[in-house]
Amino acid sequence: MAKAPEKPESVQRLIRPSVRGLHAYTPGEQPKGRRIIKLNTNENPAPPSPKVLEAVKEAVDGRLRLYPDPVASELRSRLARLYRLEPDQVIIGNGSDDLLALATRAFAEPQHASDSGAAVDRSTIQYFVPSYSLYPVLSRIHNARINEVPLKLDFSIPQGAALKKAGWNNRAAMTFITTPNAPSGRGYSNTELRKLCASLKGVVILDEAYAEFAGQNAVELIHEFPNVLVSRTFSKAYSLCFQRIGYFMGNAQLIEALDKVRDSYNVNGLGQCAAVATLKDNGYYRRNFKAIIARRKKTADELASLGFRVLPSQTNFLLVEPPSMSAEEWFAELRRRNIIVRWFSSPDISRFLRITIGSEEEMEILVENCRGIALGS
Repeated sequence: MAKAPEKPESVQRLIRPSVRGLHAYTPGEQPKGRRIIKLNTNENPAPPSPKVLEAVKEAVDGRLRLYPDPVASELRSRLARLYRLEPDQVIIGNGSDDLLALATRAFAEPQHASDSGAAVDRSTIQYFVPSYSLYPVLSRIHNARINEVPLKLDFSIPQGAALKKAGWNNRAAMTFITTPNAPSGRGYSNTELRKLCASLKGVVILDEAYAEFAGQNAVELIHEFPNVLVSRTFSKAYSLCFQRIGYFMGNAQLIEALDKVRDSYNVNGLGQCAAVATLKDNGYYRRNFKAIIARRKKTADELASLGFRVLPSQTNFLLVEPPSMSAEEWFAELRRRNIIVRWFSSPDISRFLRITIGSEEEMEILVENCRGIALGS
């Protein structure tokens, strides 16, 4: 006689309590089957370098039956030379999100762990809000104690006594700092970051997914602070979202700890080939960065002339507060016109839209439609 199926509630008890009530990370919409101007996920509108495409094509051969290099040796070596580090100060991940997840496992304990006599709050993960919405998801999956520190209304970092009043915990086991910030686009100077890093006893991850579009980066802080890791990705600036390649740089002992909790073959071989070829054609990408930065300024000026409040950006996107209607209504109206931007329902940013800097043509169409909506046409 067949066994009766389990009732839903009896299956639920098999799932960890911290996962049962978890609100999973919500990625940007990936529309299919329609002609859409897609400005919602901060992808680079330019394709990878022709040399990168050729390298990937050449790698599609008998090697596909083999496992890839488990530690991405050539890519690590090239990145180490680029940033004047040793290879053991670099680790490659399946996108930077993979490494952010590994960091929660390597550097923070679940809440039931005792902090008695410890130099750091072993179970506390800290980050500013608003920032990357994956951080709370990773923290809750790990059942860590979460410390969310609000940014100021202009998305700047509180200073001095104001930072302490906001709840900053110098003893947090791990602190995520998105720089430049997402979703605001605001950049933070190394002077600001240096003060924060100097104040923290636990691991600090400076998440620099958009560093190539900013006026400054924080790699120099790796050499000053043994507890600092810098996170980078090939997705945003280097047009390799499809291949999912990210990397951390920092103290060799921290990198070794991440390596211990890493999946054996966490980075696919074609992705490694693409990333190596990318590093060989820096000129192509630097020209692309400059074009996006120029287009960012032009779009910001045009939207401001239409009554948008446009926040300063050091990324490949703009955070804007639209005129006349709510951001949610603007989002819906643009979507009706086959233009998808990003709207977040979180109260601290719900009055804003986040707009990726697309191609020249895409930004012209966006501005034209925004003008039409503003004029009621």
